[in-house]
Amino acid sequence: MGQGTGFDRRRMLKAGGALAAGAGLAGAAGCSGSGASAGGGGSAGAKDKGRITVWSWQGPAAELKALTPEFNKRYPDIQVTVEDIGNPAIWDKITTGLAAGGQGLADVLHIGVDYLPGYVEKFPGGLADLGPLGATAHKDAFAPGLWETVAPTGKKVNALPWEANSGGFWYRADLFEKAGVDAEAIQTWDDAVVAGKQLKAKTGAFLIGLDKPASQADAANFFQMLLQLQGTFYFDPEGRITLGSPEAVRAMTLIKTLNDAGLVCDLAGGWNALMSALKKGTAAVHPMPTWFGGIIEEQVPDEAGKWKVRLPPAVRRGGSTAATVNSTHLAVAGSSKHQAAAWSFVEFVLTRPASQVRIYREKGIAPALMSAYGDAVFHEPSAFFSGQKRGEIFLAALKAPQPAFHYTADYARALKLVTDAQSKVLLKGADPAAVLKEAADQLARQTGRKAVR
Repeated sequence: MGQGTGFDRRRMLKAGGALAAGAGLAGAAGCSGSGASAGGGGSAGAKDKGRITVWSWQGPAAELKALTPEFNKRYPDIQVTVEDIGNPAIWDKITTGLAAGGQGLADVLHIGVDYLPGYVEKFPGGLADLGPLGATAHKDAFAPGLWETVAPTGKKVNALPWEANSGGFWYRADLFEKAGVDAEAIQTWDDAVVAGKQLKAKTGAFLIGLDKPASQADAANFFQMLLQLQGTFYFDPEGRITLGSPEAVRAMTLIKTLNDAGLVCDLAGGWNALMSALKKGTAAVHPMPTWFGGIIEEQVPDEAGKWKVRLPPAVRRGGSTAATVNSTHLAVAGSSKHQAAAWSFVEFVLTRPASQVRIYREKGIAPALMSAYGDAVFHEPSAFFSGQKRGEIFLAALKAPQPAFHYTADYARALKLVTDAQSKVLLKGADPAAVLKEAADQLARQTGRKAVR
């Protein structure tokens, strides 16, 4: 369980270049968008009949296909074709379709949280407004902060939340026990530094691993989680750049402190290096999202009972331990001639607890729909994770108050600058405040956005 979403999530961030390419295409075609804007109001076609195509990838696509027969019991006159476009191929395909005014796009589009703002900003009308179709009735159904992500202006509803992954602290309980360290007593990442030193001295294991040379685009996931634990991000709600903020400096300083203490192993090479470290026990902790539990079970099945999970420590004592670090959504193309039928499918998949429970059971995709968590599957003890009810651990994070994080259309640019800055800190010992100020200033020059400190 979890493989379908796990591999997809890391690839989503790896594909940051697609949206940057889309920014260039937008200048040529984004404003012409006759097909995209024609149906942007969210009203085309009949709710109970039509032929619709759905674009997704790997595991999620398989689950959408599996739900289709049940959907057709309710809507027998809607013919659904689910296409597994692949990830990251889907981002280029959506970008190209939007840039062409919606030509060739599917009716329903599976979109990652980092791409949605760029599509909306670069291609006005490219995605249908789901509000008139009935989406606003579900406004309070999802985890805190997610509605503001899909409807940032409070007027147009660009998509509906599907997946919501909280940051986790997956750890080798046997190594912590051997080192005489109580992992549950670690309240802050400063405490984790102290614990990590004892852990390494007693067991030889590093505390965490990072892709130090940023060989993959998602090398800054840990830095990003530390930001979100502080309630901030790369951009503020007004779209201003916050890479030089005190919170960002604090996050990068923590990374430097961990590295300088010899507690960070190098995961150069990305996913393959991470899997190797997981199998060898190189790092005792993996600060990864909800879905990573399925990856651990799959990769090291013989280590059942040696693992546990908790929410990550706070950055500052008494601070938050909850952060929704990535999510995905379903949108309807503005160019679709069957928007109402497409919405019927989206609503069936994302607002019906039984649909989300099935998807979680099969692929471990954690739902944003809070009512789904009433099912027993989220409250069952896990033999692999030492009898813990890990579903309840992450449910506590989803229930916690969280702000909406503003990715903007310039997230890919920001991500590149952040990973470069992190590499300078990890490989050259650079000053966190200095490299982040440099990154913020460079991003301001690239985008015309204001950098705030």
